[in-house]
Amino acid sequence: MSEHFAKVPPRSSPPKAPAEAMGPQDFCVLGPFFVVRSDRRDGMAELETKHFLANGTQPDAREALEWASETRAQMVDLKFCDLFGRWQHMTLPVTSFDESAFDEGLGFDGSSIRGWQGISESDMLLMPDPTSAILDPFTEAPTLSLLCEIRDPVTGDAYDRDPRLVAKRAEEYLRSTGVVDTAYIGPECEFFVFDEVSYELGPNASHYSVDSAEGYWNSGKPGLGNTIREKEGYFPPAPNDTLHDLRTRMVLTLERLGIACEFHHHEVASGGQCEIDLKYSPLVRMADQVMTYKYVVKNVARAAGRTVTFMPKPIFGDNGSGMHTHQSLWKEGTPLMADKSGYAGLSQLARAYIGGLLAHAPALLAFCAPTTNSYRRLVPGYEAPVNLVYSQRNRSACIRIPMYSDSPKAKRIEFRCPDAAANPYLAFAAMLMAGLDGIAKGLDAGEPADWDLFEEDRGVAQVPGSLAEALDALERDHEFLTAGGVFSDELIRTWIDYKRENEVDPVRLRPHPAEFSLYFDC
Repeated sequence: MSEHFAKVPPRSSPPKAPAEAMGPQDFCVLGPFFVVRSDRRDGMAELETKHFLANGTQPDAREALEWASETRAQMVDLKFCDLFGRWQHMTLPVTSFDESAFDEGLGFDGSSIRGWQGISESDMLLMPDPTSAILDPFTEAPTLSLLCEIRDPVTGDAYDRDPRLVAKRAEEYLRSTGVVDTAYIGPECEFFVFDEVSYELGPNASHYSVDSAEGYWNSGKPGLGNTIREKEGYFPPAPNDTLHDLRTRMVLTLERLGIACEFHHHEVASGGQCEIDLKYSPLVRMADQVMTYKYVVKNVARAAGRTVTFMPKPIFGDNGSGMHTHQSLWKEGTPLMADKSGYAGLSQLARAYIGGLLAHAPALLAFCAPTTNSYRRLVPGYEAPVNLVYSQRNRSACIRIPMYSDSPKAKRIEFRCPDAAANPYLAFAAMLMAGLDGIAKGLDAGEPADWDLFEEDRGVAQVPGSLAEALDALERDHEFLTAGGVFSDELIRTWIDYKRENEVDPVRLRPHPAEFSLYFDC
């Protein structure tokens, strides 16, 4: 719920380059930053400043290795994103890592990664990206962390099911249109911080339990009484908000890694729901940052004896967690979504982009709300953004037009259906491809919905009611994703088959505890 795109300082001269879009202060050229070590003898701890190599620059392999030496890194950790949005990693001593690794890659077994290669073609290559170099804040030994892309060792080709490659292709396709050269993405990732969690799934029994000292269900226990009422968790101060300092540690860790943050706050749900907002960035960079964000948030919480989940709906009867995704298009430093004469200050291009999102929303949700649990949150009749319409300010519409600022640089659209269980590379790429399809075809977004979507039923279409329905929609409607070779048919087919077999069916076929309460005495 932050104003991701509104904070742009006044300029005395017009923009000079595309990098100045939406606030050039966020994409200034910074040289390598090193860990600064204090030699003072007055008992001060080592002074640590920046833990990232690049922020908008393009360092090469040699610079990354020199930076590793300057920071006294002892290990190199190679991270990559699997098809379904989780980091995988392997580690080696820095003495065994040289410049050739960036050109030749490092081999690994791709058959052990979900949704990837078969055993007969398991060998794959990790290709480290020197621009992604950071110092991992959670390792005991100083460790250089690098994000990697995937290649086939036989053909040398990039791997079609590598999510980061898909996001890069989406940006390349964007530029190839000649209409737009940059898409900025600003997600609002929500999550829960719990004190305890347990779950079990067996053939004759199942259970889960989560707990937070803030949870309203704990108000009857002896204590200080500082629980948060159901649906009243938005913006309470201490002592009710017990997680302020924890979120601050998360933000400061992210900032040390070169990830600019905006507001952090408690969210609506009782029981530890939080939000930390990231400042907008270009699509691939933002997807990288979301992956790092989730890693940081989880590990800072773990160090504090707590646990974090980005599961969309872990608590019954209270608000779920989303990932409202702000999007804006630019060309040569000029914002393309603003027109003061248009509805909510939107340009015709922006309305066509919205038309694409609305037309393809059911299929999009297979990537943007990609779990069975996502549809415990996307339920009609509540605050959830289930209505396939757009509106200024109306938060029940799946697309909202924020009205915080009149500046053309602040004009963007907010797609509210996604949640942070999504693979950010695939979700951001899919949203962009849907919007670009709307622009290419001049799709009509229809009339805005400025009425009360709770009280007035005007036959508005709604999002799919389940993951199974979203997968069916993706099966029918995916040509917009394969334009320009961004998504491959094989990736889409693998996604659909895996989700049906490993997620939809296990939930669909299993007796639910609520069914025992409803039907055991029948």
